[in-house]
Amino acid sequence: MIAAFLQRFGIGGETPAARTSPATPPQEFDAVLLWSGLGLLMFGLVMVYSASIAMAEGSRFTGYQANYFLIRHSLFLAIGLVCGAAAFQIPLRIWQQIAPYLFILGVFLLVLVIMPMIGRSVNGAQRWLPLGPINLQPSELMKLFAVLYAADYTNRKLADMGSFKKGFGPMAMVMLLVGFLLLKEPDFGAFVVIVSIAIGILFLGGINVRVFGTLVLVLLIGFVILIWTSPYRRERIFGFMDPWQDAFGKGYQLSHALIAFGRGEWLGVGLGASVEKLFYLPEAHTDFLLAVIAEELGFVGVCVVVLLFALLIQRCFAIGKTALGLGRIYSALVAQGIGIWIGVQSFINMGVNMGLLPTKGLTLPLMSFGGSGIVANCIALAILLRVDWENRQLMRGNRA
Repeated sequence: MIAAFLQRFGIGGETPAARTSPATPPQEFDAVLLWSGLGLLMFGLVMVYSASIAMAEGSRFTGYQANYFLIRHSLFLAIGLVCGAAAFQIPLRIWQQIAPYLFILGVFLLVLVIMPMIGRSVNGAQRWLPLGPINLQPSELMKLFAVLYAADYTNRKLADMGSFKKGFGPMAMVMLLVGFLLLKEPDFGAFVVIVSIAIGILFLGGINVRVFGTLVLVLLIGFVILIWTSPYRRERIFGFMDPWQDAFGKGYQLSHALIAFGRGEWLGVGLGASVEKLFYLPEAHTDFLLAVIAEELGFVGVCVVVLLFALLIQRCFAIGKTALGLGRIYSALVAQGIGIWIGVQSFINMGVNMGLLPTKGLTLPLMSFGGSGIVANCIALAILLRVDWENRQLMRGNRA
């Protein structure tokens, strides 16, 4: 099922190891995956610093230090790389064994974060657990845990994927619980991403087509109801439809993001020369980092970001296809689940920045400022590299 889906859309292909002649030693890692991931991390570090200088200098919270966010982002990045290096040492069979327990841990953290006097509230959203000098955002870790758990669930239920009651029903109940907790924060963006991960992995695992079609329809209706019954979400939709009608109100963020894109033109105004980041564009170093990239580096800079994400996501599906060919179904679903996660979240963030989607509080994976997100992304990349490494070791053993 997974292979047919990939071939239908022209995704995947042999890894470099599969194309290597017997006389040439196979590579240990997928170079495209490794360098596209590192490229996004390093590019994000530079742009977070550029986008945050003005806010850091003008805030008492940061002590008026221009490099405040650079230091913190560098620290988070270092922690993420260390955690990623440790995660790479863990075989996929171990990840599969602990996946249910990690998912339970994620649910516990989501319950904990919405409890009064425990979770930290910012701008009306209670999404963080204060841990001394840093804040933990459980929804970011839950995205990773959802990939691992959904892949394990699908692998165990392959024979029941055609049944609504046995295949889809249990996962639906679990996702409803997670969705309820996320909407209590509220974190609608994380809810959309996690549901996309679960549904995408179930689809790749061979869920009944009629069940899948019905599910998509129900989800669309549910999203419309959630938006229409929530005043602040409804205001965001109206602001998205015509941001210039109330450019100083509900259309403020989007209008300034569009101004940033317009000022950037082809080559941008130059690195560090953005005007919109000077307290005009809210969340310039997090949700709207791409708008700053567009203003400073222009259309070319945005194309580089899109290309790096496209390469990364393509390698996710290619590595998953190779794992499937080797009979490693769980590893294949994990690799493709990570691709769905990064693909959906980056698509939503880019769409919001460009005015193609309503404003939503989702960061740009691997690039935006945020400790929990960066750490979770680094661990996900490490697991993906582990899948590829195990594929190559198995192919090497088969050739021997």
